[in-house]
Amino acid sequence: MSEKKANRLKTVGLVIVITFLGKALGLIRDMLLGHHFATGMESTAFLTASQIPRNFFDAVFASAISSSFIPIFNEILEKKGKDEAFKLTRSFFTLMGLFTLLLSGIGILFAPQLTTLFADGFDAETAALCTRLLRMLFPTVFFTGIAFSMVGVLQSLGEFNIPAALSIASNGIIIVYYLFFCDRFGIYGLTIAFLIGWAMQALMQIPSLHRFGFRYVPSLWHPGIRSIFALMLPVMVSTWIQPINQAVSTRFGSYLFDGAGVSAINYANSIFTVVAGILVLSITNVIFPEMSRLSTLNKTKELQELVSSSLRKMLFLLLPMTVGMMLLSTPLIQLFYEHGVWDDFSTRITSRALMFLSVGMIGYGVQNVLVRVFYAEKNGKAPLITGAVSILLNLLLCAVLSPILDVAGLALASALSTTASALLLLIFMVKRNQGMFDTVFWSALVRMVCCTAVMGIVVALVKAGCVSVLPATVIGRCILLAGCTVAGIVSYFVTALLLRLDELSLVRGIVARFIGK
Repeated sequence: MSEKKANRLKTVGLVIVITFLGKALGLIRDMLLGHHFATGMESTAFLTASQIPRNFFDAVFASAISSSFIPIFNEILEKKGKDEAFKLTRSFFTLMGLFTLLLSGIGILFAPQLTTLFADGFDAETAALCTRLLRMLFPTVFFTGIAFSMVGVLQSLGEFNIPAALSIASNGIIIVYYLFFCDRFGIYGLTIAFLIGWAMQALMQIPSLHRFGFRYVPSLWHPGIRSIFALMLPVMVSTWIQPINQAVSTRFGSYLFDGAGVSAINYANSIFTVVAGILVLSITNVIFPEMSRLSTLNKTKELQELVSSSLRKMLFLLLPMTVGMMLLSTPLIQLFYEHGVWDDFSTRITSRALMFLSVGMIGYGVQNVLVRVFYAEKNGKAPLITGAVSILLNLLLCAVLSPILDVAGLALASALSTTASALLLLIFMVKRNQGMFDTVFWSALVRMVCCTAVMGIVVALVKAGCVSVLPATVIGRCILLAGCTVAGIVSYFVTALLLRLDELSLVRGIVARFIGK
């Protein structure tokens, strides 16, 4: 194993651990939200109000940072050095700050109209509360823009630990609020805690930027900004998939169960992102700057090997996670959320949403990796096409499925539209890079599916046995989930060993490198 590959494995391993801690705290944060507010009016209004600024940021600015700024930054860094790259950064930070401040002001001014647009099914009281909270939360767009810009710079310079740890700090602040202040200050205090948490994500990156020699001086223009804008437009539309699909789900969910459908989808999505996001985001955040560098240097073969290897490792873990989460959706929701004012109704609708969301986990992972290959190559055409298809398909499926399956229909629509986008990206990628997906890749995928099938049977049997003998208590649910998890891991890895899957050694390498062996 080359030293560069070994270092990458170690970095991925460490980032996975840090990301896991942040996601775990995020899950605890949402558990506490469910404990205090369940799927009631206040949680529905708050979750909608917090989602709208994120959707606007993702639709307008996320593409400029993750898909346009980072490739251009890396290109200038490779060809002209760090000083010139930092000049571009100063201009980008200034423009990003001005644009996000403007968007925040517009959002605050038109908060009532935005509430109606995103959640037309709310009653008057829920809509009024959502509007008030939305006006308080829209400044998160500014903090998010600055924080994400800093993340792009640090990751391009090889610093992944601090960006991965951002959510640990912000979620920690919110958890402290829940534990000590929520009973006194309620949902409005929670909104302020969220603002403080987002601001902390930007502030805690400043020392790392200083360590790399970056000093901010306001600057409005750099020639590289023109290249970012040229790349940004087609990429922007392709990154609208997630925010627009979330907005569509929120609007349809606002008509379900007096608006509780919005809360159910959000709670389910929290667990989904913990399970899928830890692995997918850890891998993509580490390899994207490297993909941009290889593309800039025209090292096509090395780029293909990096993408193929990353996909195999990711699929090796995502396939069993998908089946496991579908089988265990109800006990997961019961364990994490069924506390405080949370009731059986909230468990039922949220667990169904989680089960159907899990269908899209593979598509979510493949899409996140492949779309970054196109971004690294400064090619936004394929993501643009697949993004448009995904958005239209999700809208159609939500309209068809939500009257039949309620929140499960919304979750399934999201899963199927994401999977369709991933399949289209895969088709485009195979046509452009014949060597990236060879017989070795497809052979490994078939064996992974076989391992997953064996694991699914084992987990289903263990679950049935546990349900029949264990009490419906926190301890009983912990034992059930632990037993199913251990049985699933053992059966999956034993089958992988028997089928001689190379990915088993790759995952073992990540662990070994992380612990220093």
